[in-house]
Amino acid sequence: MWRRKPGGWLAVLPLLLFIAVAFGLPALAIAIGAFTTTDDAPGGAQWTTGNLSLSVHGAYFTALMGSVKLSALTALLGVVLGLPLAQAVVTSRFRALREAVLAASGVLANFGGVPLAFAFVATLGNSGELTKLFHLGDHGWSLYTFSGLTLVYLYFLVPLMVLTITPALEGLRVQWREAAQNNGATARQYWLHVALPVLAPSLLGGFVLLFGSAFAAYATAAAMVGSSVPLITLQIADALSGNVLVGQGNVALALSLDMILIAGLVMAVYVPLQRRSARWLR
Repeated sequence: MWRRKPGGWLAVLPLLLFIAVAFGLPALAIAIGAFTTTDDAPGGAQWTTGNLSLSVHGAYFTALMGSVKLSALTALLGVVLGLPLAQAVVTSRFRALREAVLAASGVLANFGGVPLAFAFVATLGNSGELTKLFHLGDHGWSLYTFSGLTLVYLYFLVPLMVLTITPALEGLRVQWREAAQNNGATARQYWLHVALPVLAPSLLGGFVLLFGSAFAAYATAAAMVGSSVPLITLQIADALSGNVLVGQGNVALALSLDMILIAGLVMAVYVPLQRRSARWLR
């Protein structure tokens, strides 16, 4: 019988230490700060739940809901657009095209921040090339709105969905399609009754992953829309920079704790979905 070697944990000890220092200590500091007041607050530093209460009211709650709505919408659109694109890549007879699309998706999925914002401003901003070419401004188009930010987020979320769902599509067995065809099923019936039910955990897992990626994005929105679109990450940045009332500096930590809780819920959904999908697509 195979036995685990006693020294096996030593190999992962550096990784555990890194996780504890890089993630554990900041999370602990955020948790403590979210339940305490700052030294310049009336009465000095003391334990309180006021920060958390304030973080889910007023402008802070509006920003939190704005981030949730933006993340949910872009994640849904990313799934809808990414699935057929990934299917076209998987079924393509040209290996070079498949490898090129996957390589490009890997690059675009990690392209964000100020460079991405600048690229869209130069292309679809008020004085952007396409805006002037097609006179989009005359039809009410503005990049610096919720809709414009949605379009920008799709630039990196759709490629991320392609990378996420491609292994699941490759796991669909040819025998399933052949069996469906032999029983008189059309391509539409095959996808509705066989492929999509099997892919459902992977699709939901991809939605969750895209939601988390959009929810945590900051630099692109900060460089492009500023405070014109209320988002929780922008509110945290304002709070950290001192744009809060005296004695309420730890509100930023409470907002960060709200994000951590939502991200935790997202991961709690994502992990079991991935495990269930793996059982079918082995």
